Amino acid sequence: MVKTHSCEPTLTDSEVLKFCRDGYLVLEGVVPEETNHRTFEYLEDNTFRSPIEILQEDWFVDGVILNPEAVGAVRSILGNQFTLPIKMANHRSTSPMLAPQDWHRDGGSRYTCELDYLQVFYYPQDTPLDMGPTAVLPGSHFLYQRERHMGHYGDIRGAVYAEAPAGSIFLTIYSIWHRRAARTATASRGTRNLLKYNYWRTQAPKRDWVREQDFDFMMADYVLDTERYSELFRDTTDAAQMFFWLSGRADFGYLGGQGWPGDIPENKAPDGQRARGRVRLGYPGDITDWRRGG
Repeated sequence: MVKTHSCEPTLTDSEVLKFCRDGYLVLEGVVPEETNHRTFEYLEDNTFRSPIEILQEDWFVDGVILNPEAVGAVRSILGNQFTLPIKMANHRSTSPMLAPQDWHRDGGSRYTCELDYLQVFYYPQDTPLDMGPTAVLPGSHFLYQRERHMGHYGDIRGAVYAEAPAGSIFLTIYSIWHRRAARTATASRGTRNLLKYNYWRTQAPKRDWVREQDFDFMMADYVLDTERYSELFRDTTDAAQMFFWLSGRADFGYLGGQGWPGDIPENKAPDGQRARGRVRLGYPGDITDWRRGG
């Protein structure tokens, strides 16, 4: 039986938008130490790849699956009455794995600006760089590419290595490009577990997360702050379209070229960096009204 959960949202407009841009959110050390220890011991006795029975353990459900910070973020993105995980995977290593995993997107990934489910990772133990944490490419959830053309790449500039303390939970957009980094630590350093599971939407999207009083859809920054892997400006328009979709707005419009929501450099900022600006051309409700008969 699929279970659903209701709670209050915890993310703001800006945080939800950042998630749309980056494709992931890190919640460091949010699971209590006792739960981390108990999870680790459970996985020492249940070493198979799909320890789905752990979802029947109340202490695990309460401490991890229904962790307040995690479900508050999930609720913000997927809306109320989202479904709880029905499957569980564990990516486990106990010895050096000097070859990193190939870059990939998990099976069933779609190229879309709709967001109906989240893939979540949980570390029950400290996972520094030498233990082989997951690496992700920010913004790559919008990158259209075949795995056989992508997987062979080695280190990619801008990749983020999710090294984090025990009890950390990572929310990701399912289609983000990722891989397990090389593990250089010996067996004496201990086991690296990475539990992976999904939450699902059950209600139509709408802007019912924590609203910021001064948030402006037109002036919001939809531009990815890191390396970009898609066609120029495409990551920006995709992030804007996803944010509009999550907000329940059907008036997203994009003219192309240098129009909204592109990154338009303005004058030099005081620190010597170029300041970003927004242009209204193409913004919904402005000059594109004639397309809708307005």
